[in-house]
Amino acid sequence: MRYVGNLPYATKEEEHVVIPMSDGVRLSARIWRPTCSEDDPVPAILEYIPYRKRDLSSQRDSIHHPYIAGHGYACVRVDLRGTGESEGVLTDEYLEQEQTDAEEVLAWLAEQPWCDGSTGMMGISWGAFAALQVAARRPPSLRAVVLSSFTDDRYADDMHYMGGAMLSDNLAEAGTMFAYATCPPDPAVVGDRWRDMWQERLDHAKPWVLEWLRHQRRDAYWRHASVCEDYRSVQCPVLASSGWADGYSNAVTRLLAHLDVPRKGLIGPWSHKYPHLGEPGPAIGYLQEVVRWWDHWLKGEDNGVMDGPMLRAWMQESVPPSTSYEERPGRWVGEPDWPSPHIEQVSHPLARHRILMAGEAETGEAMTVQSPLSVGQFAGKWASYNAPPDLPYDQREEDGGSLVFDSPELTETVEILGSPAVELDLSVSEPVATVAARISDVAPDGRATRVTYGVLNLTRRDGTGEPEPLEPGRRYRATLQLNGVAQSFPPGHRIRLSLSTSYWPLAWPPPRPVLLSVYEGSSALRLPVRPTTEPDNAPQRPFGEPEGTPPLATTQLTPPEQRWEVKRDLVGYDSSLEIVKDRGTVRYDEIGLDVGCRAFERYTATGDDFTSVGGESDWTMRFRRDDWDVSVRTRTTLRCDEDNFFVDATLDGYEGERRVFSRTWNETLPRDWL
Repeated sequence: MRYVGNLPYATKEEEHVVIPMSDGVRLSARIWRPTCSEDDPVPAILEYIPYRKRDLSSQRDSIHHPYIAGHGYACVRVDLRGTGESEGVLTDEYLEQEQTDAEEVLAWLAEQPWCDGSTGMMGISWGAFAALQVAARRPPSLRAVVLSSFTDDRYADDMHYMGGAMLSDNLAEAGTMFAYATCPPDPAVVGDRWRDMWQERLDHAKPWVLEWLRHQRRDAYWRHASVCEDYRSVQCPVLASSGWADGYSNAVTRLLAHLDVPRKGLIGPWSHKYPHLGEPGPAIGYLQEVVRWWDHWLKGEDNGVMDGPMLRAWMQESVPPSTSYEERPGRWVGEPDWPSPHIEQVSHPLARHRILMAGEAETGEAMTVQSPLSVGQFAGKWASYNAPPDLPYDQREEDGGSLVFDSPELTETVEILGSPAVELDLSVSEPVATVAARISDVAPDGRATRVTYGVLNLTRRDGTGEPEPLEPGRRYRATLQLNGVAQSFPPGHRIRLSLSTSYWPLAWPPPRPVLLSVYEGSSALRLPVRPTTEPDNAPQRPFGEPEGTPPLATTQLTPPEQRWEVKRDLVGYDSSLEIVKDRGTVRYDEIGLDVGCRAFERYTATGDDFTSVGGESDWTMRFRRDDWDVSVRTRTTLRCDEDNFFVDATLDGYEGERRVFSRTWNETLPRDWL
């Protein structure tokens, strides 16, 4: 990245600005704005997230907010109610209170003497969710939004449930927020009130996974703030981006297809990162694109920002399987509209271990599989954070417990862009069954690189989320949608489809092992084929070099640790996946604060006992300056039998080594055909 110091506008920073809410709660904001904005007001850009603007997100924030401010905007980073130095408590994601607070923040910004009355919102992940959800509420000052790594469908396409199957990230993200929502504010900002504010957060805390497990089907809880319920509610221009290695690779194209506003889409090879920080690379000059977007929609500049293709996507080339990549080879392609007139949905019938060419047919014999619980141990993370090794590894071992279909050896390049699907004529042996589908690029030496995947709980196969138990032995038709991708398969390679009845620990397995029967001829793989003869419709170098302002200075006091270990005991047949994400201890030099952040996840199973699976999420967050030393330790475990989930959780707060708060939860929640 090229760090830029000389920007068009000189700026000033206000580290802690109080924004009052109508109920008396005060939110904390950090503001960067042009020094001339007192006399020459500018538009305001809001990023609104719970990730602690003063420390944990401060280095990332310092790269893009001062940069955008230096191009003539007031950039405002607000911590949600109950996080950082903002008062109140945070008890769940995307609540009505969160969104009404955002509307009040925007109204406050629009009234400031340094703001010209127009606002925008931007963000990645939670910040992008917030921007899209608030856009659907149409606050009067909001003129445009910029979104990265997000979803418009909280139930079917988020980290909780995928195709009606529960993801292990449902536990992992709950563990993350259990820790973040219970951290103390900084006494250097709020003074002696810090302890009362912290106590309020601890007293109101709960493991978020409990609420998420109370809603195992698509109900009003998930429909709230899911923009897919009414795309017409969004009436402002949208710039949307994501990455193929991210869990959120689908919403960009859905917005392009369904919104009726000026919109642009951008999908690169990245994990869960802003595109100017994109990993795997290549990262791009994303902030330049964002400034152009704001210049057009907030300042009225005629800068051609809407010229060119509606969607720009990175067409990935073939690579060997690896749990991490520095760069993904490929090229930018462009589509004038979405759905694209250039892409053909090509259906390939499935035969015994073969993917047939379009138009071929086979008899309707059944092919069967009953996958072991070990299938999925090399699946990687639902959403890669490019924290090696969180990408899927060589799929050959996974394929050993799967029903596998290979194409003939390709004689010419085949490229796909969009969401593949598997149309299944099937029967199962149990009333609850899950099917996982994976597409892999198989090299001539046999190595298999997973390209995309999808999971479907067959009790929710109609897509409504209303479960319908299966009748064993009865034939059903189901369509399993896979995540969107752009991938080029070269000559000499094969395209592989793999089907399994478990995908643990990425997805929670059904209560009992399932024998799946798939009928050839009437089952098919549908690929979104982009002809290689089609012009790319995008310049070869459409983006500039990544730019940003220099990040805040930090000192690494203790080393970080990243670990991802698969373990198997061949005596007791116990297996586990253990993940360590430890930032070490980091000193934020400007404020003299030492922060430690360590997460540990563990997912276990024994043999093929589907009720033996379990997950654990442990977090430790520590904040220290001089004689102020505070830490939060959380632990959440999730187990099951055939009928219930069991959640056990603890929350402990410490001042130094003295425990000053402790609470335990032990709850049982029924499985809802899951």
